[in-house]
Amino acid sequence: MDLYVSALTHVIQLAVAPVFLLTSIAGFLGVLSGRLGRIVDRARDLEEKVMLVEDMNRQKRVEYELKTLWRRVQLANKAIGLCTAAGLMVCIVVVGLFVGDYWTLLIGEWIVAFFVTALILLILALILFLKEVQLATRILKRIT
Repeated sequence: MDLYVSALTHVIQLAVAPVFLLTSIAGFLGVLSGRLGRIVDRARDLEEKVMLVEDMNRQKRVEYELKTLWRRVQLANKAIGLCTAAGLMVCIVVVGLFVGDYWTLLIGEWIVAFFVTALILLILALILFLKEVQLATRILKRIT
């Protein structure tokens, strides 16, 4: 029994790092969701106002901003999808650690593959997030 508890303790120690990563991913998803909500709200407001604008130059600026907002929506949506996939991969890693140890399965290579995949997906999500933020900054410079 003591050996079993010791082995379980070791598996829990191994699972702590991926769980911290999962917590970070959840926080990042919260940030992305918040940004997405604000972008959609702004786009809806502009869509209502675009028809009321009589000045052609101003209408073109509003239409450009709308186009940019929908591009930002696409980037945020893709980042959310990649982040969610990364979170799922991390969950698979944690489950794999416990299942592999409990049934003494040799799935170490699979666990590494899923963990590396999770990190790659997270990197891609961060890149899309950076692109979305840069696009938001660029539009502010252009419309002011």
